[in-house]
Amino acid sequence: MKFRYSIKTAVNGLKTHKSRSALTILGIVIGITSIILIMSLGTGAKDLILAQVQGLGAKNVIVLPGKEPSGPSDLASLFADSLKQRELDALKNKNNVPNGRMVMPIVFGSESGVYGSEVYKFSLFGSGELMETLFDLKPEKGFFFTDEDVKSKASVAVLGSKVKDKLFGSDEAVGEKIRIKNTSFKVIAVLPKKGQSSFINFDEAVVIPYTTMQQYISGTKYFNRIVVEADSEKNIDIVSQDIKKTLRDMHNITDPSKDDFFVSTPAEVAEKLGTIFNALTIFLTAIAAISLVVGGVGIMNIMLVSVTERTKEIGLRKALGATDNDVLTQFLLEAVILTATGGLVGIILGSSFSFIASILINKFAGLAWTFSFPYGAALLGLVVSSLVGLIFGIYPARQASHKSPMEALRYE
Repeated sequence: MKFRYSIKTAVNGLKTHKSRSALTILGIVIGITSIILIMSLGTGAKDLILAQVQGLGAKNVIVLPGKEPSGPSDLASLFADSLKQRELDALKNKNNVPNGRMVMPIVFGSESGVYGSEVYKFSLFGSGELMETLFDLKPEKGFFFTDEDVKSKASVAVLGSKVKDKLFGSDEAVGEKIRIKNTSFKVIAVLPKKGQSSFINFDEAVVIPYTTMQQYISGTKYFNRIVVEADSEKNIDIVSQDIKKTLRDMHNITDPSKDDFFVSTPAEVAEKLGTIFNALTIFLTAIAAISLVVGGVGIMNIMLVSVTERTKEIGLRKALGATDNDVLTQFLLEAVILTATGGLVGIILGSSFSFIASILINKFAGLAWTFSFPYGAALLGLVVSSLVGLIFGIYPARQASHKSPMEALRYE
């Protein structure tokens, strides 16, 4: 009963100074809003990236030329030429990679397509006929190119949905011809709308046989990637090791640190990205937490001012029988209620901003971004904000409780 009365008294005290109370919790609101926003967007980004990794195929092993990049700005592998036809043939050989089921090279670049007066720039991929299976690219209209098209270096193209819309509008595209870098390509298929998948936006891409791309577009003999599908997920590590051994033997490499290629699996990519996201989330959350400390200091200062201004009120309460503990409890409750309210407002604002951001990202970036409410972070934020009020409210509350009733009543 007495505790309920203390809560009521604390709430009434805060209502008396509404503007001051609102300004006092501003730092807490900003801190909790930032934490919730960071955690929510971080989870959404992590889910998106993991979905892209899964799109690579759980059984696919990706072989890339050059040394493994040391960071995002290390683009040397894009220009390395350590993967050529002989490496492709070696990886297709069952004696070298017995558990490899399908092997396919990829060459990529950026080109413009022309149809009549329409011109549109897109990502261009040269691949084998297995691209349809490995990346789940079943055409909406027409048929994917065949092994025979690859061998004959056929000038045929499979269009992404957005490329088709930009060049042909509502007209039929299959059977028509587009020009890419002075070469005429017959459109044999149009892909359904897929959005971002496997780190590739196939809606804004065109796929042609890799032999055709090397002959007429890139003029190179090397591949940017070789994809090897394992016969089962449990054998993916075995396939990865077989690939490394095969290429090291071919390139006379005895020291793994001298590899002129690197091998990546979806699981490894997911693990690395997960580590990066976790570290980044912790770092940003730590920065946001600073505002909680600043908010706590602000609360302590405002509470000290409040104690001074309410000296007569304290004296009157004590004269009417309130104990030091009663006054201490009242001022502590005021601080905790303030910060808990700030935490609750921060949770609402942070989740609202994150929800709006997810809608905007989906609409304008074309990414399958999902809103994720961080229940754990919200609960922790509420607890932490209350603790901030408790910790930074102790000193002002003790100052108030130790005031002498006689001196307090004489205070002007």
